[in-house]
Amino acid sequence: MTDTARIPDKPALEGLESKWGGVWESDGTYRFRREGATRESIYSIDTPPPTASGSLHIGHVFSYTHTDVMARFQRMRGKCVFYPMGWDDNGLPTERRVQNYYGVRCDPTLPYQPGFTPPFEGTEGKTVKPADQVPISRRNFIELCERLTVEDEQQFEALWRALGLSVDWTQTYRTIADEALFTSQLAFIRNVERGEAYQALAPTLWDVTFRTAVAQAELEDREQPGHYHRVAFAKPDGGHVEIETSRPELIPACVALVAHPDDERYQPLFGTTVTTPVFGVEVPVVAHHLAQKDKGTGIAMICTFGDVTDVVWWRELDLPNRAIIGFDGRIIAEAPDAITSEAGREAYAKLAGKTAFSAKQAVVELLRESGDLLADPKAITHPVKFFEKGDRPLEIVSTRQWYIVNGARDADLKQRLLERGREIDWHPDFMRVRYENWVGGLAGDWLISRQRFFGVPIPVWYPLDAEGNPVFDSPIVATQEMLPVDPSSMPAPGYDESQRDQPNGFIGEHDVMDTWATSSLTPQLAAGWERDPELFDLVFPYSLRPQGQDIIRTWLFSTTLRAELEHGVSPWGNAAISGFIVDPDRKKMSKSKGNVVTPAGLLEQHGSDAVRYWAASSRLGTDAAFDPQNPTQVKIGRRLAIKVLNAAKFILGFEGRADAAVSVPIDRSMLAGLATVVDQATRAYEAYDHARALEVAESFFWTFCDDYLELVKERAYGEASDEQASAVAALKTALSVLLRLFAPVIPFAAEEAWRWSNEGSVHLAAWPTLDELAARGDAGVELLELASLALTGIRRAKTDAKASQKVPVARAVIAAPAAATALLEHAEADLRAVGRIAVLDFADADELQVRDVELEMPAEEVRA
Repeated sequence: MTDTARIPDKPALEGLESKWGGVWESDGTYRFRREGATRESIYSIDTPPPTASGSLHIGHVFSYTHTDVMARFQRMRGKCVFYPMGWDDNGLPTERRVQNYYGVRCDPTLPYQPGFTPPFEGTEGKTVKPADQVPISRRNFIELCERLTVEDEQQFEALWRALGLSVDWTQTYRTIADEALFTSQLAFIRNVERGEAYQALAPTLWDVTFRTAVAQAELEDREQPGHYHRVAFAKPDGGHVEIETSRPELIPACVALVAHPDDERYQPLFGTTVTTPVFGVEVPVVAHHLAQKDKGTGIAMICTFGDVTDVVWWRELDLPNRAIIGFDGRIIAEAPDAITSEAGREAYAKLAGKTAFSAKQAVVELLRESGDLLADPKAITHPVKFFEKGDRPLEIVSTRQWYIVNGARDADLKQRLLERGREIDWHPDFMRVRYENWVGGLAGDWLISRQRFFGVPIPVWYPLDAEGNPVFDSPIVATQEMLPVDPSSMPAPGYDESQRDQPNGFIGEHDVMDTWATSSLTPQLAAGWERDPELFDLVFPYSLRPQGQDIIRTWLFSTTLRAELEHGVSPWGNAAISGFIVDPDRKKMSKSKGNVVTPAGLLEQHGSDAVRYWAASSRLGTDAAFDPQNPTQVKIGRRLAIKVLNAAKFILGFEGRADAAVSVPIDRSMLAGLATVVDQATRAYEAYDHARALEVAESFFWTFCDDYLELVKERAYGEASDEQASAVAALKTALSVLLRLFAPVIPFAAEEAWRWSNEGSVHLAAWPTLDELAARGDAGVELLELASLALTGIRRAKTDAKASQKVPVARAVIAAPAAATALLEHAEADLRAVGRIAVLDFADADELQVRDVELEMPAEEVRA
């Protein structure tokens, strides 16, 4: 029964987040309870862990609301929802933030300083120049990383709670915590044991700023200005071959010229040699199908290494390695052995130590002096590969790195990964193509090692021979019992610490894993793989993977890969892919573009329910525009939430029981219409179409308030009778159903209104079903629709006469087809009461129309 003391005089949205958030936490409303649960009763969500480096933006609110709406729906359907939250706090973004926030940089050669105080404590968004950053030991640096990520995560959690995410906060995990280290290192060890992880010395995409290797999934092409240089290579007969290159600084690294095998211009040259300009090295002319006949002169340099195609040519044509760019992006001091002439070595000495940019200028001048630059450089714009978080073009250097197989070189594994993708139900389905395209386009195995500091250590050591040289072909891999382990500070099995870096001793691996190598294991990490077998068996494979479309190639693919390698299954049954948030100019919001909107002020100004409504109004896979100056959908959501509170207060003010008999046809008609809404909304949620579910519920709600409530309020206010009881029962039944329909989207307003007349949370109440409405709403929905049209006609007549809606009507005629008038007669009493109609007649017509409305009012009451 309704407790009127619970209902405020003026319902408001302000303060509901803190009020109900605290109650939900203390009551454990969203707690995952495994006792008695079965796989069939559980709905498990592999939630994307946001990067804990900086601040959340409106895009996070958008996509995480989509997830939460589904979690709330499944919980009300009776599912035991496993809904953890993770923090992705290891990796380069965190390191970069720590460097800027504290004004420090890591130098592993320095000793640890106990009680170290950083030079800054927040730089208000300004970047500290590398030259001004104070070098500190790795241990000091990691301590600062731990400190700042914990602070950021506390702020993130506060925002998620304010947004109303129904997360079980007891299930929170961090990708740098001991449990994450254990899971990541154990999975890696298993990969090594099965031959799926291996180490190789190979050309590697390298970011010279961060001094780390970069994986294929972390690349992005950016259009950059450049120049084509037409350069002559000498032929033995005294002629020359002309090539065009945008990287003349790599001429000393040239190992061949290449043309397409079908190019008649160069077929006579295949199998011969030419000599490089300035440096005087004889190189072969070879054929390969990747050469482009219509690009430049049709013949190109193969250098070690200018771009990814150079790597392919170098590998497939078995060419020598003459790499000249070091890890710092500068030309290395030692010239390639192939440069043997005195003039060539003198020319190379002028390049040593220069950046690639300065070396390019120097080589152009040398080419001009030698007469081998055949034309002035031609300005171009071309795509250049960057690390997605970097600001300098990538170089390709030869390094020893760890890889995990991903199907790029294994047709059977690639096919299995494609099959796993087909086993997943994608929402929307067209997102599956992006996954398949990525798998089909893989060019190399997954490079997982990173030359960074704050990450999961690769659990490997290397023995040293009698001369102190590492034996990389015989790595010492940690055992499961040792995990988690840091080889840089713990001795290898069978050794003691005194043997570190000593002949016949060992060295520890200093590299850490790519952050995706941990994030790819979030299903295993959150579910306690090899730590909590009961929990893992209950929730894995998961029911849902929700995420953004931009990380299909990274997070979704890598998680599918790790699940296939370790378990031989798809990690989830469903993948829900959210669209992007774009600004009013339809540009994707991103920090680099400076058009990101932070959500804290928006939530405070409009309320969380209003912001959630905006997010839930967009279907999965659809981009949503957001204008912070005029957030129209947010304002509509706030209006809806306020209307829900006011409607609930109004309805609960009527005397009567919700379980009384609903006997009046128009009341039954309304409930029949509501039953249709319940059916449509339920089907929409089951199809992961939360926007459609919200749309049908909201549309009915406004009709319910504007028409039905107006039609029956006079009867509901009346003396106790069967008719009055029917109206009140229908109103309260509808309110109960509507609050439950709205609960996933506007959880705070729904909870507030629900608690005025119910014990316990609406979010643990049963989802409405057709069965609970079937026996009370068997009248046709047409009656309410016709009565609404008739009421609208009466109102319009008064409005046209510029009269108050309270003005009585002496007589009105409703003309409609015979079948319609027969139905309308069931609503005659309500129409007369709400319209203040003395005499209501019916007449025949082809379509419903209200006419002959005679108002009872003196002329002076007509409003101008």
